[in-house]
Amino acid sequence: MDEKFEQKFKEVVARYCSVKAEDIKNDMSFRDDLGLSSLDLMTFLGDLEDEFDVEFNFGEDESKLSRVSTVESAMELLQEYME
Repeated sequence: MDEKFEQKFKEVVARYCSVKAEDIKNDMSFRDDLGLSSLDLMTFLGDLEDEFDVEFNFGEDESKLSRVSTVESAMELLQEYME
């Protein structure tokens, strides 16, 4: 995973929680470790769309949304949409 991409991604995550970007680990859970609610997570995903100029289409495949539980899983999903 590109280091610059990962840093930018974690900076977006840090906007939504009380953890600094440099302290965010890939295996952290959005809900349990970072304290994001379901609504926070959806807002965060919308912010990712803006920051990385992608558009998530969860209507076609809702299982993709359900697998976004950790920082790493969200980065992987974002990279899928960037390809």
